[in-house]
Amino acid sequence: MLGKTYEAMAKVCSAARALEVVGERWSLLIIRDALYADATRFSDFRRLGIATNILKARLDGFVEAGIMERRPSPGKPESFHYVLTDKGRDLAPVIATLTEWGDRWEAPDGPPLLYVHSTCGGAVRQQTACENCGPVPDPEEIQTHPGPGLPADAVL
Repeated sequence: MLGKTYEAMAKVCSAARALEVVGERWSLLIIRDALYADATRFSDFRRLGIATNILKARLDGFVEAGIMERRPSPGKPESFHYVLTDKGRDLAPVIATLTEWGDRWEAPDGPPLLYVHSTCGGAVRQQTACENCGPVPDPEEIQTHPGPGLPADAVL
């Protein structure tokens, strides 16, 4: 059975570290709405149907992790806006890729939403690419190697 955290795995895997921050069930939906639905206020995120205590905990966690900033609302200092930081906006490709996967495998009637480039209207697609060769279409062509952040005592 999977534990409540990925602490042991996080020592050797940045994906596990990322899941510690954004792997909770509502997290990517909150970020999606901040990115693409202009959601910034607590009430904007409530439309997702999240219990208020869970939403507060997620937003507080995003602020603590540096994914969002809490800013006072103009004219209402007791009210706040939750604004994505660069770290939060860098999750856009994750959302787009997860959506592409869902459109392919979990949307029998076709994509419910389309991601399009606002400048030209073209479909937005994500792809895995090699910095030297370009697109890598087959995931079996990808290997892992120890990186500079791997602890010396890590067991792979």
